[in-house]
Amino acid sequence: MKPESPIIPGVLLDEIVYAKDQPPYAPLPAFRYPDGVVLTRWHMTWKERLTVLFRGDVYVWLNTFNDPLQPIMLQVEKPKPADTSEEPRA
Repeated sequence: MKPESPIIPGVLLDEIVYAKDQPPYAPLPAFRYPDGVVLTRWHMTWKERLTVLFRGDVYVWLNTFNDPLQPIMLQVEKPKPADTSEEPRA
């Protein structure tokens, strides 16, 4: 699985790239809402899609660096473009 850009296909967003020049981390294209919510998009290979289809599990690894865990949400529906001055709807 790898991060993809554009974040929402067909929608022009001012993307940022986390870890752009930070080896050993891979660059992560993202859109950051004014309230601090960050949206990324990930693309699965066909093998990964079939694995999820038959096993039904997705594992999420998070680096907290021993700080409190931040709330996260996974979804499969394409996000609706939102006015960036408003809070995104979950």
